[in-house]
Parts: sequence; structure tokens; C-alpha cells
Amino acid sequence: MRRGSGGCRSSGWTGGLVVRAGVASTYAGRVLPFDRVVLIFNPNSTGQARERAEELRRDLGQRVPTLTVDLVPTEHAGHATELARTAAGAGSPLVVSVSGDGGYNEVVNGVMQAANDRAASAVMAAGNANDHRRTTKERPIAAAIAQGAVSRLDLLRLTAGGAAGDVVRYAHSYIGLGLTPVVAVDLEKGDKGSLREMVTVVRSFARFRPFEIELEDGSHERFDSLVFANIAQMAKVATLAEEGRPDDGMFEVITLRHTAKWRIHATAVKASITGLGKQPSVRSYGFTTLTPLPLQIDGEVMDLPAGATVRVEIASQALRTVL
Repeated sequence: MRRGSGGCRSSGWTGGLVVRAGVASTYAGRVLPFDRVVLIFNPNSTGQARERAEELRRDLGQRVPTLTVDLVPTEHAGHATELARTAAGAGSPLVVSVSGDGGYNEVVNGVMQAANDRAASAVMAAGNANDHRRTTKERPIAAAIAQGAVSRLDLLRLTAGGAAGDVVRYAHSYIGLGLTPVVAVDLEKGDKGSLREMVTVVRSFARFRPFEIELEDGSHERFDSLVFANIAQMAKVATLAEEGRPDDGMFEVITLRHTAKWRIHATAVKASITGLGKQPSVRSYGFTTLTPLPLQIDGEVMDLPAGATVRVEIASQALRTVL
């Protein structure tokens, strides 16, 4: 991954987030590029987010005693985006999401909305799939923070235009339409766990219907699945692309045009065993929805109305992070 240049005072939080600059901290004789670390977590997480956040704060306290580390719990859905935007608004913070891919998506969007190029974000895995952390991890998160080696990764930028104006969302890993968001919605409604997840996927697959979109040349295409991938792996075991990297200035487009369900199943098996091989790499992809469609962004689902003009494009080197 591409990199830039690169003691722990802890505090708990019982109220709103207050932005303040910390003091310069050093590790192994080097000044860290962060003036503070903000750990955002869902206190009701099933992934032990609170415990993992407290563990990371203790670890950083031993490694870098002068570094300010704040624990900030979320209070409602979407709150992580608000907290991250506020935290990233001043100074040189590292905003860490102690979560899975969906929670990290909220934090990344908040940091991007702050428009502070000195802010960075990272994720400590405390969720279900954790595709992004599993795919990009180079060292334990505490060691990565203490060493302060900043990397630059690409993001996917989704712009959806409609009657209410443009909506812009960022994705750190993937954006999917078709079978992907349908399964995600059902998993969110049901229980997580390998056996329960398997049952949910089978049920979703049985009732799934294809979707149709209009491409930029005016042609219509009918798909069972359409995924824009910034990383090579998805859903713990599936390998979507052979050569995709989150720092190459491109993203991969994985298409599954409408076909028999047994062929969809065969493609899923291939993805989990040998991978889908080389996929087309692009910088931009545009289409228009013909009917309302659910869309998955890093595990979180949003709804697109009929007639929405959608563009997915690469935001090259947009994310400052530690790996």
C-alpha cells in the first residue's frame, strides 16, 4: 500500500464529542502524524466493540503514553458519521471505527465530509465479515497506530441524482446491486452466525428476482448481480477479482447477467473456491435505475428510486489510513 510520512492520555465520554487538539506524541523517536485518536464504537454491538475499544486504549497507553485517546460511543443509527465528521473537523486526528464494515463505512463518510486532509481513519475489526480489515491488514492495529505509517487508499464514490438532488456516498470496499443487497437486508433482519447466515442466504436466493437498468449508451441490461469492488474479497470467503487492489486508481466491475439460478449458485461456489478470475477494471461506471432498487454499500443498504442517475467512480488515494 502507498504510504506518506508518518504516550497515551485516555479519556472516557459521557456526553457529546468535543473537538480539541492533542499534543505531539512520539514513538521510537519519531513524531506521530496524529494529535489524538478517537475510537468510535456501538456500545450495543454483538461484536464486543466496547471491550475491544477499551483494550485498544490500554494497548496504546502502554505504547505511546502521551497520545490522547478518546472513547466515543454511538447513540443511534447514523451517529458514527456525525461523530466522525465532528472529530475530523480540526487538527490531525486518527478516527478509528471499532466495528465491522458497515460501521467503518459511516466513519469514512464522516471523515470525508469533514474535508480535512490531515484527518485519517482506520478500523479495528469488531463485526461480522470485516472484509476491509481482513483484506488490507498489514499489522495489528495498535502497532500500526504507534508506528504512524500512513497509507493512502482509494475509495468508491457513489453519486445518485434524483428529484431531491444529488446524494454522495463513499465506500471503502464495494457497492452492490441485485442479490447482494437482498441478502444483506435479510441478514440484518435475522440472526447472524454461520448456520443462520447460510439459511438466510438460501431463503434470499430462492425468492430473488433480477433487475434491469439503463446504461449510458441507452441500452438496457438485466442483471442478477452487479458489484463494484475496491477490494478483491467479499463476504469472508468469496474472491471477486484476481488483481484488484485498493490503491491502484481503478475498481473492478463484477457482472452476473440474468441466468438460471443453478448458474448463479455455480458462480457463488466458484468465487468461494477458486475465485472469479480477472475482471474488467474501470475508473467510472454510470447507469439509470428503471425501478426502485436496494443498493449495498459496505454492508449497509440504501434505496435508489426509479429514474435515479447513478455514477460510481474512483476517488483515488482519498483515504488516509493506517494498516
